[in-house]
Amino acid sequence: MLFTTLLLVLSTTVGAQNLEQRLQTRLDSLHRSGRFAGAELAVAMPDGSVLALATGFADTAKKEAMTTRHLLLQGSVGKTYASAVAMQLIHEGKIGLDDPISKYLGGEPWFSRLPNAQSITVRQLMNHTSGLVRYEFNERFTADLTAAGDRIWKPQELVAYIFDTAAPFAAGQGWDYSDTNYIVLGMIMEKVTGRTYYDLARERVLRPAGLSATVPSDARSIPGLANGYAGANNPFGGSDAMLVGGRMVINPQFEWTGGGMASTAADLARWGKRLYEGGAFDASMLPKLLDGVPARLGQNTKYGLGVIIRETPLGTLYGHSGFFPGYQAEMLYLPAQKAAIAFQVNSSVPGALGRGVSPGRFAIEVAGIVAEELARR
Repeated sequence: MLFTTLLLVLSTTVGAQNLEQRLQTRLDSLHRSGRFAGAELAVAMPDGSVLALATGFADTAKKEAMTTRHLLLQGSVGKTYASAVAMQLIHEGKIGLDDPISKYLGGEPWFSRLPNAQSITVRQLMNHTSGLVRYEFNERFTADLTAAGDRIWKPQELVAYIFDTAAPFAAGQGWDYSDTNYIVLGMIMEKVTGRTYYDLARERVLRPAGLSATVPSDARSIPGLANGYAGANNPFGGSDAMLVGGRMVINPQFEWTGGGMASTAADLARWGKRLYEGGAFDASMLPKLLDGVPARLGQNTKYGLGVIIRETPLGTLYGHSGFFPGYQAEMLYLPAQKAAIAFQVNSSVPGALGRGVSPGRFAIEVAGIVAEELARR
């Protein structure tokens, strides 16, 4: 019996080493063939252990190597934390998923200036069927953001960029991805709790999950953050390097519930496994989270309540993609294998990963490697 147990432990250890070596080789190959500074890759295994890898540079000018301890901005992957907090509040009866948002924000003096204001529901915010378009790529906003790097943005100042505009469709009658939806959701969460969103996220999500390497991106200085590279003359600050003298050229605080988090890939993989296995809120809410609508995010793709649902040759995958100037992220969960993958890169320049390679495609490739290795055990 003891001999059999030792063989099983040895086999598992060797398998983990083989997977780690295979992934490191592929990650290094991607770096050699691409034009990006560096990247982190992590896999949360079925047993909860995490493989964490890195390649390239955290800062090209300093020749500082990327490590698995560097933080990177997650971009829109941060919506998954906001969604998890919202799911807790919905389960507690503090928010109604199909309530009109006017129930919570209708008394605000600016509310009627939102497109589709009176007909939007909370669910439609969370699955991007509200008709509220993006504020974040509005040219007036990017100019104002770049001109005032230290400005602390209030949520209503962000949504003001779409006030009095025509919605592209009636609420519930179309789909259009937009950070604006999650900014409005954040306002609702703060309204019903009397707490700031980041306090809610820390207390309800980050600390219970033990995500000590996941922090709000709410200031221009974020300790441990790898430099990001957005390309010269990009509309968000106009600088290739996003960190100059240890401070970001723009204040990432504006992203808030539209993203608003920085982490290591290891922490992000842990989060993906916890979230999609029902550990971030009452597990009875998971089917609601994963109830998706058709989304224009690629072939055979739907969007649930803060989750991208992809049909692939590997089966159904859950997760989210993220972009912030200088950074890209991808988080995936493989239900059949009970494993999660996180890939983060400190470049947002188009084509930086190589011809035809996106963070999503690379993450799905890694998912295939993980599934193959797990099937051998």
